[in-house]
Amino acid sequence: MNRQGKVTSHLNGVFYRTVNLLEEGIIPIYVFDGKPPELKAQELENRRKMKEEAEKKLEKAKESGKVEEMRKYSQMTSRLTTDMAKESKELLEYMGVPTVQAPSEGEAEAAYLNAKGITYASASQDYDSLLFGAEKLIRNLTISGKRKLPNKDVYVEVKPELIETASLLKKLEITREQLIDIAILVGTDYNPDGVRGIGPKKAYKLIKTYKKIENIDKRELPEPIYFDYEKIRELFLKPQVTLPSTPLELSDPDPSKIIQFLVNENDFNEERVRGTIERLQKAMKEIKDIKRQTGLDQWF
Repeated sequence: MNRQGKVTSHLNGVFYRTVNLLEEGIIPIYVFDGKPPELKAQELENRRKMKEEAEKKLEKAKESGKVEEMRKYSQMTSRLTTDMAKESKELLEYMGVPTVQAPSEGEAEAAYLNAKGITYASASQDYDSLLFGAEKLIRNLTISGKRKLPNKDVYVEVKPELIETASLLKKLEITREQLIDIAILVGTDYNPDGVRGIGPKKAYKLIKTYKKIENIDKRELPEPIYFDYEKIRELFLKPQVTLPSTPLELSDPDPSKIIQFLVNENDFNEERVRGTIERLQKAMKEIKDIKRQTGLDQWF
């Protein structure tokens, strides 16, 4: 937090992680969410309730001094507010890093940019990118080392993961439309509960047998389908996206504005910020003429 009590962790992450990516030869394009589809209302309400419950548990953990639980529930209560998104865009502009404002779902916009060949891949933890049509999905791009599994005293090694949609569909012997139907049966952001009693294996078997949801023998379903699966399918196949009107390229960073914003307005350590700006400028210079994000190849 800064002296005014405002959260600045989002700026910390954007600034230092972006420079780390650029030093690896990776040119990031940040996509920001727009207005969510109406069908996502239930999922957003579920998330709100989960955060409220986590906030209550966080307070109890603080009172009892349970550090591990404090860390766990603190992560669950994090929110990206409109102001945080605005500040992140402002910082990225000063850094010379391109951004895109999605008209609706950020995942859909990122997938669209990838499908159009504008980006090497869509970088996200969310598999929805595949449903929205991304040709390549990278998970764990800025995560490395070990991660603790939820509610378990077990740590697993985390590495960047590349998923190529064409290879995945070929291996499963299904189409993208069928992958969407499988996801709908299991549950998506637009129908969080899916069809109760149907998991990934059962959904895959049903779609392999019947090809699409409307063909499934009703006797095979544990319960009737009450949600509008055709509308959900359409949201994945024809999402609201936009083609940027200007090239998504790096531009020269503005050190004075970065220092004003991070150091003077948000109380970042000036020496560290200046050192990182030097790294930023060096990385920018090295990749200025790069037209494609070939630096990603070294991760896999």
